[in-house]
Amino acid sequence: MSVASFLLRTLRRGRRKVGRLLGRHGPDFVYSRRYQLDLPGALVDPLRGERILSFLDAAGLLAPAAVHTAAPASYRHLRRVHADDYLDTLSQPGSLTTVVGLVISDDQTERIVETQRVMVGGTLLATALALASKGIAVNLGGGLHHAFAAKGERFCLFNDVAVAIAELRARGFTGKVLIVDLDLHDGDGTRSIFAEDPSVHTFSIHNLTTSDERGRRAVEATVLELPGEVTDGLYLDTLRRHLPPVWDRVRPELVFYLAGCDPAADDALGNWKISPAGMLERDRFVARLVRGGVRRPPLVVLLAGGYGHHSWRPSARFFSCLLHHGKPLPLPDFEESTVLRYRRVAQETSSSELTGEPAVDDWGLTLEDILPSTAGMHRPTRFLGFYSRQGLELALERSGLLDRLRSRGFADPVIELELGNPAGDTLRIYGERGEKAHRDLLIETRLAIDRRELPGLSLLRIEWLLLQNPRLPFTPERPRLPGQKHPGLGLLPDVIALFVVACDRLQLDGLLFVPSHYHTASQGRKHLRFVHPEHEALLRGLEKTLHGMHLGEATHAVASGRLTDTHTGEPFTWRAMPMVLPVTPALHTYLNEAEYQRKVEEAGPYEFRLAPPTH
Repeated sequence: MSVASFLLRTLRRGRRKVGRLLGRHGPDFVYSRRYQLDLPGALVDPLRGERILSFLDAAGLLAPAAVHTAAPASYRHLRRVHADDYLDTLSQPGSLTTVVGLVISDDQTERIVETQRVMVGGTLLATALALASKGIAVNLGGGLHHAFAAKGERFCLFNDVAVAIAELRARGFTGKVLIVDLDLHDGDGTRSIFAEDPSVHTFSIHNLTTSDERGRRAVEATVLELPGEVTDGLYLDTLRRHLPPVWDRVRPELVFYLAGCDPAADDALGNWKISPAGMLERDRFVARLVRGGVRRPPLVVLLAGGYGHHSWRPSARFFSCLLHHGKPLPLPDFEESTVLRYRRVAQETSSSELTGEPAVDDWGLTLEDILPSTAGMHRPTRFLGFYSRQGLELALERSGLLDRLRSRGFADPVIELELGNPAGDTLRIYGERGEKAHRDLLIETRLAIDRRELPGLSLLRIEWLLLQNPRLPFTPERPRLPGQKHPGLGLLPDVIALFVVACDRLQLDGLLFVPSHYHTASQGRKHLRFVHPEHEALLRGLEKTLHGMHLGEATHAVASGRLTDTHTGEPFTWRAMPMVLPVTPALHTYLNEAEYQRKVEEAGPYEFRLAPPTH
């Protein structure tokens, strides 16, 4: 499914009223962009929470009043749980290296502390919202269950659930609390903090119980270890057998649910093999138990663990189920979710902020529109005829792209524009200012508006796109590909999403791209379509011949002339084959699916013979 088809479907669905499944109202959601922490080497997706929000919003399931912004927890809140000596150490250089498991700079240390303070604040707010509504509130972060009273462990500095409970106690709440922790890893920090508190029961199903002695002596705890590659049957059976008796005995007046996504089979870190259906059934079982009977205590849901590009999906499926009459909606893939996220961010920026001109009521006409012959009298000052220099920097800053470059060690990115070239406008982003300027070229792209490739349609033509990290070496896992001077930045989905947003702004029908190598065409086919069906047939023939080869090896095979067309007997040489990513219905209609596939079949099959490599 393409980005555009998903969006068209959600638009046709319309802005639904917030659905009902559990409780009278849909959940409240708490989030802050300060949750986004992008650390090199970490497996956490910094946009996890925002992908979930963007998906729910695009599907018409989010009421504006249901989304709340988290603020940092104060040290007064933190001191109710954490030792002063421990809190004092967090500002010291190198203090977080053992907690995070990565070598981090002082700037990154400060950012991690800030991020987790905001997540704790999010759990405080979600708890207050759940109690006020007597319903469900979700913090799209939090679940920092490895933080102990006097130490942090495994990326957890502060125990947000413990801080929230301590705040409630300080305000006079005396009810029983149940913490259901279904993160893959043992909720050891939480269990240790409440080891001697009979009013808080911690329930954890995990892959390995830690050796924390205080936690092992907890007066109110259910500790269930499931080693090995656990699948749906054992996991769900364990949950169904053990949680209801705890629920009946504890009779909680408030429930925290750590809905960790790392048990999922596609998690980048976990060793369990729970299917998407199993993850959803797990979440629905907890929600039905807590909110489906006579006793319906407030429920606070936290994201907890989840690693890799797919970590947002189980949570998004669960929340869509809560908001859509108990029926989960189909999810976009990672690239599509990136576009949804950037589109949602773009809604917060007006056109006048991007152009540098105040909003006017004159149909947007300029002197160049009325008298086109004057267009060449002045040097262009806007990128693609729209974005001012300040507006473009604002768009890149608000989108978070510049922050993601900073997280890769480029503290002060510099944006440069080259306008007026007949081949297109060029954007370059360097890693540093001052004496180091121009040393680290990170992003370079040349773009133009094309109205010739497809009659009656306007496209954003990507003449050139370079994404590279000059500070990284090539490795056996990431070898040099043809055309590469340095390894990539890992930001291609983000940059393509920004191009789609530019199409929205400029009312263009889609992206046009001519891949210069086999690997760029093969990677792009997930969402881009060859303009000419015979090119699709050709690439299918290439992929069939190169099946089983690593993408880099396959690209080198094509570039080195090892392929021969079996029909003509001629060596195959890579050729210009334009591809498009549809954004508007007009381009989808032009690329009629049934007609397109018929022409692909008529053009093929292409067959190639692969010669062995020469040494």
